[in-house]
Amino acid sequence: MASYEIEISRTAETQLRKLPEEDQRRVARAVLALAKEPHPRGSRKLSGYDDVYRIRVGRYRVLYSVFERRLVIIILKIGHRKGIYR
Repeated sequence: MASYEIEISRTAETQLRKLPEEDQRRVARAVLALAKEPHPRGSRKLSGYDDVYRIRVGRYRVLYSVFERRLVIIILKIGHRKGIYR
């Protein structure tokens, strides 16, 4: 299986920088793991969207889109589970 390219939106990059350092590392590891497995165990498709998925990383959620034809994953948002879906 080919490896996917990871692209991070400016919004997600800013949100990642605001997290505590320990959580930044955990989220970054989870994001990098998406390159090998874009739909890991526990990932869910968000209702109301065609191609947006989420993964859980502790208290945080990572929202992302997968483009199968181009082998690209775009990280859309990173945030606390309480406010990420707003």
